[in-house]
Amino acid sequence: MANANEADRLKQETGLQKLLRRPEIGSFAVMLVIIVALAIASEGKSFNALGLKNNIAIIAQYGIIATGAAVLMIAGEFDLSIGSMIGFAGMSMAMMLKWGLPFGLGEATPFLAFIITLAMTLAVGWLIGTVVVRSGLSSFIVTLGFLFFLRGVTEVSFRLINKSTQISGLPDYKEESWFANIMGGDVFGWFYDLWFMLGGNLNRRGEQWVEGFDARFLWWLVIAGVAYFILSRTQIGNWIYATGDNKEAARANGVPVNRVKIGLFMFTAFCATMFAACQVFDTNTSDAAKGNLMELFAIAIAVVGGTLMTGGFGSVIGVVFGAITVGLVANAVFFIPAIDGAWFRVFLGAILLAAVFANERIRKRITGGI
Repeated sequence: MANANEADRLKQETGLQKLLRRPEIGSFAVMLVIIVALAIASEGKSFNALGLKNNIAIIAQYGIIATGAAVLMIAGEFDLSIGSMIGFAGMSMAMMLKWGLPFGLGEATPFLAFIITLAMTLAVGWLIGTVVVRSGLSSFIVTLGFLFFLRGVTEVSFRLINKSTQISGLPDYKEESWFANIMGGDVFGWFYDLWFMLGGNLNRRGEQWVEGFDARFLWWLVIAGVAYFILSRTQIGNWIYATGDNKEAARANGVPVNRVKIGLFMFTAFCATMFAACQVFDTNTSDAAKGNLMELFAIAIAVVGGTLMTGGFGSVIGVVFGAITVGLVANAVFFIPAIDGAWFRVFLGAILLAAVFANERIRKRITGGI
């Protein structure tokens, strides 16, 4: 009888009531407030041609890793090794580009360096997932161990090989490699061309100021779009939600829980590798310290975007809103010099706590208080 009454109540809801039950509604409201506040405080500078490019660049890099973290969290697991994976992947690519391939295989092209690095990171992702599902240990502990392991291996190995944990001065491969260009070049130039034609996007000499967005923006859209489609339109998406909601019930209903979890750990490794590749081919440098604390930002953005820490609940759209919110606030110090950069951490901590409470209330409204 209670279930029947709940079903009747849901049928009678208005469009606004259904909207307010969406998991990403809280992150959307916060995002709007931040956009308006930043536009006013920076006197529009944060959204001029260069400001928009810079904001989108940091939002996109947060969005790439937060998407991987969020989908894994929906399945009920965490990956604290994302940041270390970024440093490992970036240094691996940079080393191959600088010194060539080992064992006398010759020079590495950008595409080949990326493929070999991706194979290594996917293998590590598979290993992490296998340890988690076979041992029954908490993914928090397992990936915490890999956080230290990967960071340490990266620093020690490359200090021995390169005599330094930094690589700089790589050739600008974007000028000669199509792959390096689509990873580190500019995209959506038509947007800025149109802005210029309409009388904006001008520098002081009246020339076009900005040519396009950073390529990571395109890859964020692709990764988020594919993740959204899988979660909302495929059986795999149902498996992911079922695994995070109740893995034993999911397993009893034929869901390949272990394969789902291992696959998602590999997905977070893929997102970390894409993040690293965009950085390497954009800046022509790498550093073993890259990605430090990025795992915490990824999880924080996922939670701000409406993903529950306990699994089974969340959406990619909410993560997009969360990435925009956190990225704009992180970059605000460059447009409003009077703001102490430490206030970003204060904001992130406060909004994270608020999001946890809000997400739980929304979940209870959706599930009828279960």
